[in-house]
Amino acid sequence: MIVCHCMNITDREIASAVGWMRASDPDTIITPGKVYRALGKKADCGGCLPLFMDVMRRTGQLEAGGAPPNLRDDAIKRTGQ
Repeated sequence: MIVCHCMNITDREIASAVGWMRASDPDTIITPGKVYRALGKKADCGGCLPLFMDVMRRTGQLEAGGAPPNLRDDAIKRTGQ
């Protein structure tokens, strides 16, 4: 299915780019801009962005590896307060 008509980007291309980015760096934050760059294209009108993001979410690979640290709890442990 074509997601971005301006740049002729399909849902399969988006899923492939997201998978490639996740495989190359499990901790990277994946954004639509990074997906466009990975595909060698640039966003044009932005009308596709809601669908583009939906396709990115459906890949199930947007979450970076591991949960972020709980800085407040870590600070309490260090100071003993």
